[in-house]
Formats: sequence, structure tokens, C-alpha cells
Amino acid sequence: MHPTSLLIFAAALFVAAGSPGPSIAALVARVISKGFRDVFPFLLAMWIGEGIWLSLAVFGLAVVAQTFHFAFVVVKWVGVAYLAYLAWKMWTAPVDAKEGEMPREDSAIKLFFAGMAVTLGNPKIMMFYLALLPTIIDLASVSIVGWVELTATMAVVLVAIDLAWVLAASQARKLLKSKRAMKIANRISATTMAGAAAAIATRS
Repeated sequence: MHPTSLLIFAAALFVAAGSPGPSIAALVARVISKGFRDVFPFLLAMWIGEGIWLSLAVFGLAVVAQTFHFAFVVVKWVGVAYLAYLAWKMWTAPVDAKEGEMPREDSAIKLFFAGMAVTLGNPKIMMFYLALLPTIIDLASVSIVGWVELTATMAVVLVAIDLAWVLAASQARKLLKSKRAMKIANRISATTMAGAAAAIATRS
């Protein structure tokens, strides 16, 4: 692909992905509540999910999303339920942990599934790619190399944005020392996570 096309794609994706949405809200809430050490399975799943939507758009397979619409609906609502469960856990999380001791972590598999559910449960991600890509490339004649270049560009942009959000949330977490501050942070994180679940639930 022409470098200019990749730059346009990267710039548009940077603006769209950098704007707080359900995925970012869930990510930030998780980091503030539990720290960043166990959040990477969630991030990996988000990136893979984005890659899946991009691939569907690049190869003109929007029909797949229609054919398997029921499956996507199931994924969406399971994801909503799990995010609501995480919000409840954050709201009721203990605040009397000793310094350096954190509540028990969720398993990597659960976090990976949550990340996939958040991303695949949001078909508007693919709609963004379907709206953007035809303006910069000919989707009917895209090659495997072009797909690889787009996917790599997408990965670089998303990794940079999401790690920046993780860093910002991690720094905010360090400021929370007292039990009162931790309780407030847990309640804010729970509300944010619940908001992410509601945002996904109301999207068609």
C-alpha cells in the first residue's frame, strides 16, 4: 500500500480509538481497580478483536456479520453480563488490603474473554473500518500484503493508545493511598465499568 494511505488510516484510527469509549472505559476501570499487571490478556483480546473486524471489512465480508448475527448478539450480551459482574465486584471490593497486597486477580482466560466480548460485541468497529477503508484503498483488489500492512498499522496505533491509557490509569492508582480514596476509586471504577456495559448493551 502507498505510505500516504497508511498514514491517513493511522491518523483516522488514532483519533477514533483514542476517544474514550466502552473498551477504553472498561480498560481504565480495570487498571484503577486492580492494577496493570493482570490486564494484558484483556488488552491482547481487544487487539485481536479489532484485527478480526478489520479483516472482515478489508475482505468485504460484512455479509458474515449478517449471516452469523445471532452469534454476535450472544457474544455481545455475554460480554455485557461479564462487565456488569466486574462492576459489581469493584463496587463491593474490600479496601482494607495491606500495602502491596491486592485482591485476588481474575484468571487470564476470563480477562481475555472479557476483552474479546467487549470488542466483538461492538460491530460499530467494523462499520468504522467499512466507512474509512473505501476512501483510501480499493477493497475489491486488496492483496494479502496490503492486509498485512493495514493490520500492522492498526496494531501499532492501538498498542500505543491503549498502553498510554494503561499508564495514565496506573499513575492515577498510585495516588490512591487511604481506605477512603480506595473506596471512592472502586466506586468510580464500578460506575465506569457499568457504564461501559450499558453503552455496549444499547448499541445495535
